[in-house]
Amino acid sequence: MLVAILMVILLAGPNLFAQSPDIEWKKLTDKSGMLFQDGQYKQAEKLAWQALEIAATNVGPEHFATATSLNNLATLYLAQKKYSKAEPLLKRSLSIREKVFGKEHWTVAESLNNLSSLYSGQGKFALAEPIVKKALYIRKKRLGNDHPAVADSLNNMATLYIQKKNYNQAEPLLKQSLAIRKKVFGKNHIAVGESLNNLATLYTKQGKYKNAERLYKKSLSIREKAFRKDHPIVTETMNNLATLYIKKYEYDQAEPFFRHALTIRIEAFGKDHILVGESLNNLATNYAKQSRYKNAEKLYKQSLSIREKALGKNHPIVAASLYNLAGVYRETNRVRVAEKLEKRADGIRAAMQ
Repeated sequence: MLVAILMVILLAGPNLFAQSPDIEWKKLTDKSGMLFQDGQYKQAEKLAWQALEIAATNVGPEHFATATSLNNLATLYLAQKKYSKAEPLLKRSLSIREKVFGKEHWTVAESLNNLSSLYSGQGKFALAEPIVKKALYIRKKRLGNDHPAVADSLNNMATLYIQKKNYNQAEPLLKQSLAIRKKVFGKNHIAVGESLNNLATLYTKQGKYKNAERLYKKSLSIREKAFRKDHPIVTETMNNLATLYIKKYEYDQAEPFFRHALTIRIEAFGKDHILVGESLNNLATNYAKQSRYKNAEKLYKQSLSIREKALGKNHPIVAASLYNLAGVYRETNRVRVAEKLEKRADGIRAAMQ
């Protein structure tokens, strides 16, 4: 799940640094944010690191400006699903903010919200849920029920519930988040596009395909206008819409979306990225549904290799890949190999309970 994350820039007062470092820090932070929103993640990372070095050098490693830079850099890694790089940065940022502002400050809630997204992405739902609930509580208390930051936490909590298959809990949270975002930003904002995408995902899981397709198309339109048609964020909705077409047995409609998303992701992230693994997996599924098992097997194996390297061998997404590949083996009369993979996948899922 790729979310449209916007960087929150904490404005520094005029005496935060000596004048020159202050200006340079703001310039680097702003430029990194613009590159981030434009999908140029590698360039954004470079500038975010420079901003962090300036803050740590000029105001110290325990200053709130340093915490801001840590959070921004972690956000970049989160958007790329580089969880192992994001986690220590988020924890450092959270620790600094709690010391400087106290445990119920809105910036602390921001760090908690991002940390919950990380754990959710790693499949660590038991860790993610209490953290996102705490972030939501702080944001409501400090910012009010209709603040866009509250909408962010509602959206994250709903996404977590979708992953846990608690669909009835997810739907009211998504609708509440969507209503806040429409009210604050207008109906064509990128945050609204994210909410529509996530609500469509819920409807897909519930088998409400007509509603899901309508919302995915709306989300795709918003995201393509707000960013550009080859932006990595756009591929999330492309991928989801294509997955819906598979469920509707419309394989010919699904394939071009999967292929386009795969091309964009390879260009943006490189061929060994976790999102490339997702695209390969989904394209393989489209082939498997059409009994094109040779093509499916090749892509499933590539996807599994990427996912194991990026997430570790005991992640629930790895288990999903194992089941998919086992399905191909069963369909091609390689039952013993299939059983071996299924046993491994069962073990992974049992450990997550």
